[in-house]
Amino acid sequence: MTDLDLCFRSAFELASDIRTKTVSPVEVIENALARIDQVNPKVNGFCFVYADEAMDKARLAEADIQAGKDVGPLHGVPFAIKDFTPTAGKRTTLGSKIFEHWVPDQDPPLVERLLNAGGIMIGKTTTPEFAHSSFTDSPLWGPTRNPWNLDCTAGGSSGGSAVAVATGCVPIAEGSDAGGSIRIPAALSGIVGLKPSFGRIPMGILPTAFDSIFHFGPLSRTVADSALFLNLTQGPDDRDIMSLPATAPIPVPVARQVAGLRLALCPDQGFFALDPDVEANTHASAEALREAGAVVEEIQLGWTRQIVDDWFQHWAVFFAAYFEQHLDEWQDQMTPEVVQIIHSGQAVKATDFKRLEAARTKQWETLRPILSKFDALLTATMALPAPLVGGKDSDYDSNDDAGRYQGLDMTCTLNFVSQCPAVSVPSGFTAGGLPTGLQIVGRRYDEATVLRVAGALEAAQSWAGLRPPI
Repeated sequence: MTDLDLCFRSAFELASDIRTKTVSPVEVIENALARIDQVNPKVNGFCFVYADEAMDKARLAEADIQAGKDVGPLHGVPFAIKDFTPTAGKRTTLGSKIFEHWVPDQDPPLVERLLNAGGIMIGKTTTPEFAHSSFTDSPLWGPTRNPWNLDCTAGGSSGGSAVAVATGCVPIAEGSDAGGSIRIPAALSGIVGLKPSFGRIPMGILPTAFDSIFHFGPLSRTVADSALFLNLTQGPDDRDIMSLPATAPIPVPVARQVAGLRLALCPDQGFFALDPDVEANTHASAEALREAGAVVEEIQLGWTRQIVDDWFQHWAVFFAAYFEQHLDEWQDQMTPEVVQIIHSGQAVKATDFKRLEAARTKQWETLRPILSKFDALLTATMALPAPLVGGKDSDYDSNDDAGRYQGLDMTCTLNFVSQCPAVSVPSGFTAGGLPTGLQIVGRRYDEATVLRVAGALEAAQSWAGLRPPI
């Protein structure tokens, strides 16, 4: 096994290799750090790397193995945490100059659980300011680039985590998702990104404990690693009043049998203008599932871009409530789009915000009967392949001549309409060599079926072993 092969081992495989003494934690971490040194100057996935600390922990992990001690399921395996997520004793900047020197004093439950499982946090990954955008580019850290084409964005807001995984720096990384921030960079970077059911993985990081659209979740190169991450981090915590009771762990490796499953297909969600390669790859993925034994039926959702507009209002109110306090002092050093979002949120009346809840309810009633009839819904994750670095979300906020929405990402609809699990998996490549993604949406709390469908595609399309040319 070459050093590069070791970097591209899955977390599940690495944990097994370490337990059986096939490879040492020291070797794993040394290779991960060397890979970061090689690729990070090109992609800007990491804003902080804890090289010395990671090596110290690797040596301790190796000593435990040699001593025959019981070890956790991630013992000696490197992982990364998004720079939006507080980490005890380590700078957490949120991609903002405002928080450039903030050092939290507590880890959230997710980080605690990964560390308790024996994982080694090797660094923090880049995010746009306050995780506001589908483009990872911040005034503090600059742009994060797509490993399949460095001229293009890696997506956002968990773009740093996505490229850290896609380039073999770590097998798994944490992301957060309020409008697609896990699934967007997963699709654009050619990896797996899971938004679990709302509350499945406790948050405990937001200024409000009553949020209803934020999700923690994994980015990984394999479906099995996403399941492993979910198993290790799920379960209630009193710091998050919305957190759900734990469920039975999903078997790893993940089941891949889809014979008899009924899947609904709506590639464009009814109103997006799809890139031709995206549309073709979405249909090809659906056909692969048919060939694997699933019943796939194309349906209409009846959705319009009003869902996107409603989600944006909700998002803007969050920004206004929690970040407007910084405008007077910091406005000139903030991302202009963040300032615009705050101003938009300030214009929303309380009564308008409550009406958004009524709109969400009506929109859920369009999806509920579909998920009652079908085991999962299939759509494209992104309407377009990765745009060039330097763009912004507002560049993709118009209708074409046929009245179809020329939006970029097709993910915020599933944060707003439902709190159901949704995973993005690779669906193929464009003619220009950029990855595209398929979004698989499941019934409430049914991550097992969502990952089962994802696993079937992984087996049918063999994208798990692909490596970007970097």
